[in-house]
Amino acid sequence: MDRLRDIIRSHAVTITSIEDDYADLLRQIGDARIVLLGEASHGTHEFYAARARITRRLITEKGFTAVAVEADWPDAYRVNRYVRGLSPDRSADRALGDFERFPVWMWRNTDVLEFVSWLCEYNGTRRAGEPRAGFYGLDLYSLNRSREAVIRYLDKVDTEAARRARFRYGCFDHFGEDPQSYGYAASFGMNESCERQVIEQLLELRRQAAEYATRDGRVAEDEFFYAEQNARLVRNAEQYYRSMFGSRASSWNLRDRHMADTLDALVQYLGRSGGTPKIAVWAHNSHLGDARATEMSEHGELNLGQLVRERHRTAAFLLGFTTHTGTVMAVSNWGENPVVKRVRAGMRDSFEDLFHGAELRRFLLPLRDEPVADGLREPGLERAIGVIYRPESERVSHYFYARLSEQFDAVIHFDETSAVVPLGIAREPEPQEAPETFPSGL
Repeated sequence: MDRLRDIIRSHAVTITSIEDDYADLLRQIGDARIVLLGEASHGTHEFYAARARITRRLITEKGFTAVAVEADWPDAYRVNRYVRGLSPDRSADRALGDFERFPVWMWRNTDVLEFVSWLCEYNGTRRAGEPRAGFYGLDLYSLNRSREAVIRYLDKVDTEAARRARFRYGCFDHFGEDPQSYGYAASFGMNESCERQVIEQLLELRRQAAEYATRDGRVAEDEFFYAEQNARLVRNAEQYYRSMFGSRASSWNLRDRHMADTLDALVQYLGRSGGTPKIAVWAHNSHLGDARATEMSEHGELNLGQLVRERHRTAAFLLGFTTHTGTVMAVSNWGENPVVKRVRAGMRDSFEDLFHGAELRRFLLPLRDEPVADGLREPGLERAIGVIYRPESERVSHYFYARLSEQFDAVIHFDETSAVVPLGIAREPEPQEAPETFPSGL
């Protein structure tokens, strides 16, 4: 372990602050066109701020034209219209207003607000004909909002087609706003599946692509692309909610395939006029680190990072983030009000503990070159905090085995981190932790 810490010290690149220029990282990224920027939790300020800083440089210096995030397509598309000057919203705060679904602090926080404001200002400096950077969502939880968006689009371009869409999507109506209830009923034969209807709707929309997308130049193209992705999302979300009540691997794989396919659709759409689009992706480490290098693969699970590497090979660059201790915005159970929780020190023999022992406050560690690659190829414990954080059962709830140098191309470690500041949510006081020996008391 001491030898490995010496290797880390000798190869780590010190990060002076969150606002570091990340010049060494940009050199490592090189000509990569898909840069995946992770996070070890959904509620850590330093991860969001560093991703924003890195993405700004990717946009201004390497010509990146899109940011794709682990968020719902329609919610993010409102932000996209704002940053590209196509929205009636007059502030970044208002543009983020559709992020109402739990956990709202993931995207309604001060770090995202600052980045969206910057992106809008940057796009405003672009001359006519120069590309403006967009903001897109990759996730598939917005079944109801997406089907409403498809109908609104068709109401504008083809009222008869809108009538057919209402009839088909009406299959979901008696489940209200709870698609999980639909999934449960359909999975156990309590209600007929809506699978046929959502597939028919997507196919009909695609058959009309040539007519709808060319009615009014680029604006019509954008609107059709938005509607088509919503229709595809409804189809995949319908399958996802049915799969939730089967194996975890099935639903997880469907979700990450959807994100990978949405990313590829973005690449194709943004490159339709020539050129090679470059996209920065923001999501959790568990989605962006190559699943083949983790115990996920032993359970039959794949993820976005694996699919991007398989599809884009050397054009992809995967960056992970870790922390040893600090605070995080999280909940103990799904749907609760978020609180600021104390993050326990990294477990003994974990990567977090290893990096802490290197006695560097903040650093970038390249993982492609020997001897770092060789030293971090052996499986080790890695922490993942999502929306939920349960420090009282941390080993079982938040650690898994990974081969770090195969999981990522580089990692950024912040030894001590702090919770994000959400917009419009009161920061609850930090709860008292359970004892280290919970639940046994030994």
